[in-house]
Amino acid sequence: MSAPERPPSLDPIAAARWAALPAAGRASPWLHEEVASRMQDRLDFIKLQPQQWAHWEPVRGGLQAHQALQKRYPQAQVWLTSAQQAEAEAADKVLKAAWWQPARWTGPRVQTGVPPEGTVQMLWANMQLHASAQPQALLQSWHRALAVDGFLMFSCFGPDTLRELRTVYAQLGWPAPAHEFTDMHDWGDMLVQAGFAEPVMDMERITLTFETPERLLAELRELGRNLNIQRFAGLRGRQWLAQLHAALLTLAQPQEGGRMALSFEIVYGHALKPKPRAKVAAETEIGLAQMRQMLKR
Repeated sequence: MSAPERPPSLDPIAAARWAALPAAGRASPWLHEEVASRMQDRLDFIKLQPQQWAHWEPVRGGLQAHQALQKRYPQAQVWLTSAQQAEAEAADKVLKAAWWQPARWTGPRVQTGVPPEGTVQMLWANMQLHASAQPQALLQSWHRALAVDGFLMFSCFGPDTLRELRTVYAQLGWPAPAHEFTDMHDWGDMLVQAGFAEPVMDMERITLTFETPERLLAELRELGRNLNIQRFAGLRGRQWLAQLHAALLTLAQPQEGGRMALSFEIVYGHALKPKPRAKVAAETEIGLAQMRQMLKR
């Protein structure tokens, strides 16, 4: 299956606005931290101990998760990478030890920005891909940053996310509350197209419950925005909000004590950057960086 360059229902302008929205100064979303914690359990099966690793969008991905990763790899150099340099610098200030603590001066070096090509042994990207307007290009940028035999760890929303909310919106005749999320098998195909090898994909479903419609909507705002290209244009009024609150109350589950329930499908991915191979053709062009890696073999 050939993966599209852009999810067909995702509005790239809305995605760019969400990416540019400052996240500095806010705590990372609870669900993102929980997913990162579960993703870290998968590191127990990986023997490679990275000497350098990069955290892609650490504020939205999980600052608590970053601290746990630093404890797991205490001697590794760290790169904090964000689409906005100010976001990476803000994360650095939050994560940096106090000036009187020895770890600030004796710990591994922390840098902000995109790591040089082929330098990191692990790239950690938690809950990022589903909001990207160009996921294939993002995967390729991760591939460039990784060293040969380095590995990628990522997570994102899967297609069953918010299925209850999608049903409510459809029953009311409203546009979908979110764009369509990519299936994990398509992510596996896109990883191979980006140059990765041995992709391993799996998924799980997490159900969150809420006491009030207000708390449910607040949680969704922390997780992201509606990036569907067919979403409502302009602002909605109080009457619409009251109708939405009433509709959300229909999600109440007796087995959950009358609390409203929402499902989130979480996709986990792991892949390696293999040794470069020259393609056999009548005329073959090999980049200088690729030639150096081939000669080292």
